[in-house]
Amino acid sequence: MSRIAKYPVEVPKGVEVVLGDAEISVKGPLGTLKQFMLPAVTVERNGDMLQCRSIPGAPNGGALSGTMRALLNNMVTGVTKGFEKKLTLVGVGYRAQAQGDKLNLSLGFSHPVVHPMPKGVKCETPTQTEILIKGIDRQQVGQVAAEVRAYRSPEPYKGKGVRYADEKVVIKETKKK
Repeated sequence: MSRIAKYPVEVPKGVEVVLGDAEISVKGPLGTLKQFMLPAVTVERNGDMLQCRSIPGAPNGGALSGTMRALLNNMVTGVTKGFEKKLTLVGVGYRAQAQGDKLNLSLGFSHPVVHPMPKGVKCETPTQTEILIKGIDRQQVGQVAAEVRAYRSPEPYKGKGVRYADEKVVIKETKKK
């Protein structure tokens, strides 16, 4: 059995959880998230706690119960606090500018890169070299951050490119004759 599934998910005040047959809906101050139930897992509500249990005899039930518990915890955290990814631009002339639901990037190409933000994800640029991606869905925030980073990922010789704020880039030594 999964060890993470043994711990219940605490539902804070102001968060409403609706357990359906095939779907779970979590509504909070920041918005609403929905998740399909995994077939090998049951979710039980005990007061303000949610407990995930595997169905006996179901294949991968233990692993899926841990996955379902992590998804529920991320949903509850997302509708209460939200999620945020911070990216930094390293390189001469690399700039970012948020305009509504678009992110304009100048990354050393001959053309500017415009990345549209999906619904539910907001983008801010506190400085020209910092990007903050915010939203309530953890998977969606991480996916958008990965897409923006993929335009110009950090190269190993000078470290130029788009990187996560907490990412360490190992710089290689240049080739010598």
